[in-house]
Amino acid sequence: MHILFLSAWCPYPADNGSRLRVYHLLRGLGRRHKVDLLSFCPEGDDGSRAAHLGEFCRRVTLLPESPFPQWRVGMLAGLLTAQPRSMVANYSRTLARLVERQSASVPYDVVVASQLHMLPYAARIRTLPVIFEELEVALLAEPARQGPRASRLRYQLTWWKTRRYVGAALRRSAGFSVASPEERNLLAPFSPPGLPVAVVPNGVDTAGCAAARQEPEPDTLVYPGPISYDANFDAVAHFLNAILPLIRRERPSARLRVTGRATREQIRALPPSEGVEFTGYLDDVRPTVAGAWAEVVPLRKGGGTRLKVLEALALGTPVISTPKGVEGLELRPGHDLLVADTPEEFARQTLRLLVSPDLRAELAARGREAAQRYDWEHSVRALEGLLERVVGGA
Repeated sequence: MHILFLSAWCPYPADNGSRLRVYHLLRGLGRRHKVDLLSFCPEGDDGSRAAHLGEFCRRVTLLPESPFPQWRVGMLAGLLTAQPRSMVANYSRTLARLVERQSASVPYDVVVASQLHMLPYAARIRTLPVIFEELEVALLAEPARQGPRASRLRYQLTWWKTRRYVGAALRRSAGFSVASPEERNLLAPFSPPGLPVAVVPNGVDTAGCAAARQEPEPDTLVYPGPISYDANFDAVAHFLNAILPLIRRERPSARLRVTGRATREQIRALPPSEGVEFTGYLDDVRPTVAGAWAEVVPLRKGGGTRLKVLEALALGTPVISTPKGVEGLELRPGHDLLVADTPEEFARQTLRLLVSPDLRAELAARGREAAQRYDWEHSVRALEGLLERVVGGA
């Protein structure tokens, strides 16, 4: 197949969940198909990113723009239209023209538009089947149902606009994929009956993680994720406020490392706590995760499935998570990882692990085995099956 792939995220370097997914799907598809990539690259490219992506993409075009500029005029227009504000405020006319020109001049078999932000550009394509990849709406649906009362009306309006917009886009599409059955169920009420859909789970590079394993450091916990992302900030704040004090009361040597970009203002906004280190941005987070005794995932909100959980398991680093942190993952609590629903239970499970090398070794072995089921190759095959079904029926 000849595939045009549209992505808001430049997939290299693959240093967050969205980039990781796009990167590994592109790499997998590129082994067996011709793939052209159109994406943003707000940091600019000296040629190294395009060169790397060119190892598995036939043609790479990176726009030196931000996919999330939030123009003031666009934000105002978004408030006054029936479209979701982000679709209007972040719209790039340059990318729209490129999509129109390239889709009309190259004999593609199918177009893959990755995530919600690519929907407006896919709408410019009239003569090719379009697949929407990783439609994720839980992040918008959740606050509309359970958000703070003061802002719930605004969230409900955003959710209403998103439902209408995505529903109309799906009626023009040839199919779509989601990262979990939960996301598929959220989209079902406004998805056309019989539209092809595939669950393409988030995955992990098991071979790369096997090469990155190392001896763990006792009493060291890690949370991988920039606190600039609201769900990560909430998780870290919750852990520092309600869980870490309980752990350090019994285990004063316990400490937490938080990876990812964090400004001084963001760190100061967190509850003050001893035994916490902010590493800043890391080119490769795997050595830090592999060197920790355990990974904590005290997430309370957000959508999708957690690549940080799968990566830790593949590295042999046991995971303690809230139920929210493992949504969409077929993992067995108490066998593949530890799951706790309250701060007290989270602290208790963490202490169990910190004091027991035997328990750590057992969970590490079972976690590595569970991660094998989520190797990226399985995800690539699932997406490939959807594309072949659509192209064959076109």
